[in-house]
Amino acid sequence: MQLDLNLLTALDALLEEGSVAGAAARLHVTAPAMSRSLGRIRKATGDQILVRTGRSMVPTPRALAMRAQVHALVQQAHQLLSAQQELDLAALDRVFTVRWHDALTAACGTALTTAVHRQAPGVRLRLSAEPGTDDAELRRGEVDLESGSSAPTLADIRHRLVGRDRLVVAVRPGHPLTEGPLSLERYAAAEHLTVSRRGSLRDPIDDALTERGLARRVVAAGPTAAFALQLALGTDLVVTLPDAVTRTARDRLGLATLQLPLPLPDVPLYLLWHQRYDDDRAHTWLRETAAETVRAVFTSPAPSPQPPTRRTGK
Repeated sequence: MQLDLNLLTALDALLEEGSVAGAAARLHVTAPAMSRSLGRIRKATGDQILVRTGRSMVPTPRALAMRAQVHALVQQAHQLLSAQQELDLAALDRVFTVRWHDALTAACGTALTTAVHRQAPGVRLRLSAEPGTDDAELRRGEVDLESGSSAPTLADIRHRLVGRDRLVVAVRPGHPLTEGPLSLERYAAAEHLTVSRRGSLRDPIDDALTERGLARRVVAAGPTAAFALQLALGTDLVVTLPDAVTRTARDRLGLATLQLPLPLPDVPLYLLWHQRYDDDRAHTWLRETAAETVRAVFTSPAPSPQPPTRRTGK
């Protein structure tokens, strides 16, 4: 039997997308053409690969077993056939998608865009809002560089620690919490705001408070750090966020900053990418530029949390 290596690419797309239409769109072919490829794959493997269940298709046990190996083979083939040349930044013409936390983009996006444009005028950046963890987009090459607060668990997702941050409490000027020492009990008794794209009203701070026999009242969840800080400015809501990545927005709004009266470990910041880019010189340059940009924010002197104001009386 003659082996058609194009079927590997089709099989990889089918297993990633889980549908003929999705795989066809991904490879820019017609649905009938992809359907014919699926038929040839079924004949070559002696397995149905995808079977219909209601309106959707699900992979067979054999398809699930071979999915990771098929994906790795396709990526190795791409790397094998990609010529490595000296990187000419002045002539580089490429689009990179950078998906960072919105607060990190607010703090570092301008500096990153400026540095990239200065070194490589032909490079265009797509600064994408972070919709949540989606390693599939990294694996498919739809996202080139991502930020995260934890190291990935998948072996093909690379990571690099570029900084650590501490959590701080941000409140409006004149907030009751700025009057006198901020105890853990006063902090817990305040009304709080979380930052969650999925609308979660709970985060690790609540777990830490529970361990100490305390609970806080979270009255709202905001989708972005910028929204949360703006809301805190006009209300008595308290928002607790990493310091460095929110510093720019916080200082612009004039919010007061207090030390968090809760011993928590620093928040790590990682840059994430797919292993296919390990030897990609243009991507390596992007990673280095991004890391330098982020480190500049994390290593710049942070303003000391504002001391509490004390009332004076006669």
